[in-house]
Amino acid sequence: MTNNKLTIWCNNDFQPSDKAAVLYLLEGVGPHRISIYGEGDSADSRIALHSSDVAFGYPSPEAVLESPSLRWVHLNSAGYTSYDHEEIKHQLVARGIALTNSSSVYDEPCAQHLLAMITSLARQLPAAFDSQRGAKDWPMDSLRASSRLLNGQTVLILGFGAIARRLVQLLEPLQMNLIAVRRNVQGDEPVRVLHISEVDDLLPLVDHVVNILPANDQTKNFLDAKRLANLKPGAIVYNIGRGATLDADALRRELLSGTIAAAYLDVTDPEPLPSDHPLWTTPNCFITPHSGGGHSNEKERQVKHFLENLHRFERGEELVNRIL
Repeated sequence: MTNNKLTIWCNNDFQPSDKAAVLYLLEGVGPHRISIYGEGDSADSRIALHSSDVAFGYPSPEAVLESPSLRWVHLNSAGYTSYDHEEIKHQLVARGIALTNSSSVYDEPCAQHLLAMITSLARQLPAAFDSQRGAKDWPMDSLRASSRLLNGQTVLILGFGAIARRLVQLLEPLQMNLIAVRRNVQGDEPVRVLHISEVDDLLPLVDHVVNILPANDQTKNFLDAKRLANLKPGAIVYNIGRGATLDADALRRELLSGTIAAAYLDVTDPEPLPSDHPLWTTPNCFITPHSGGGHSNEKERQVKHFLENLHRFERGEELVNRIL
């Protein structure tokens, strides 16, 4: 795209342990100029963004739209909630600002996290560990009787992006029936995918609901009281998308009634979940602290993904994980 030096703005929560990733970034940008700022929206950071060609990190959409020079924003996250509004997207397109995210960094860890959620509940691992920490009463008979084989069970995936595609690959060897819904059906998906408007017909038929929906105006409380009550008795709900897409109060009611067998939440609304929130003590509600996408070399993989796209940008090639 250009042989000229680019000015690159970067904001990231690099920690001292991420020194190797930072050095890799500084070396990998080649002839281009880069300035690294901590997370936040300081005056110096906004001034630098105003005169930059490329942004790497998570600048606010408002700051991006204030910049007269930006041509490409590469988010260091898979989520892009604050950008997922029609007016913001319209302005970005009108300004010719490309937007990419880091889905390729997070599809593998999030899919593995979901696999761990699904298999651990089927094999009654949380209950076994509770016994180990508590009564130590060797509940062999009850755990054996309640353990399930996943073969033949049906999984409904809400949303079908990079995480869902990888999850399908991990679940296929377990011989599960896999269905997904999404807003825009492409026709090339590796499993049966229906338009999201058909979700209400599917909910009473499935054993597992995996929610990977992004948060936007259309998905707020997507799994609301009506839809949760419409689930097949004994179904399990998993949420690794965004907490705002699920009605937590309605989920708690269904768990207490026993209609929903279990829920596994990696995201909540709000986050962090307050220590006195009732979900913490709701029976069969298992929570991880938004750690599903985490991995020990996360920052290094973020940087490598950005640099791959930077080289594509230099050559005028199609960007990976392009949103706009």
